[in-house]
Amino acid sequence: MANNNMDISNLTIPQHVAIILDGNGRWAKKRLMPRNYGHMQGAKAVEQICEDADSIGIKYLTVYAFSTENWNRSKDEVDALMKLLRNYLKNCIERANNNNMRVRVIGEKSRLNDDIRSRIDELEECSKNNTGLNFTIAINYGSRDEIVRAVRRIAEDTAEGKLKGEQINEELISRYLDTGDLPDPDLLIRTSGEERLSNFLLWQLAYTEFYFTDVLWPDFNKAELVKAVEKYNSRDRRFGKVK
Repeated sequence: MANNNMDISNLTIPQHVAIILDGNGRWAKKRLMPRNYGHMQGAKAVEQICEDADSIGIKYLTVYAFSTENWNRSKDEVDALMKLLRNYLKNCIERANNNNMRVRVIGEKSRLNDDIRSRIDELEECSKNNTGLNFTIAINYGSRDEIVRAVRRIAEDTAEGKLKGEQINEELISRYLDTGDLPDPDLLIRTSGEERLSNFLLWQLAYTEFYFTDVLWPDFNKAELVKAVEKYNSRDRRFGKVK
């Protein structure tokens, strides 16, 4: 259990933390339980980490919940994940309002079932005026897909005369991405010992600090989050400049 009395007064808290949630299946396997049990515990860990992030002063939290590649898993596992997602979205509405949390969902939503898209719309609408933690969930998200969709929209707007070629720069491209109204992450955390981005926020992570941990996602808690922030504080962020 995390120590809620940890002294973080000497730490610079990153404004935006992104997390690749990894290790649910391995966590379950270690306990001789089915993978879906690991996903259930992983969802509970997401709920808790939202509260923990808010409590230490993180303003934006983005989690990678389901990638465009995750459809390649077994039908049983995908079906179970979608069922878990439905329950999570339903419960998240009450939790978001109780915690003054604004929730957004990024990714290609067209492949999701109508009822899931409706719940996403309801969740985003009912929480849009909340002023606490900005929580973003990446569902059916792939960064290359996101960039392709953004380029298509830019091309369409240019063809319709809404844009001129000389207006296209980094700032404009950023606005056309799913994360257009969010700041870029300061810190990326990936659990379970893997050290790759897995097609997550490739554009947005250009100057982000990376933190990899062997802790499996269901075991990731406030103490582990603070440990990642401590490591972040040891980095010298120069953004390409010389100090």
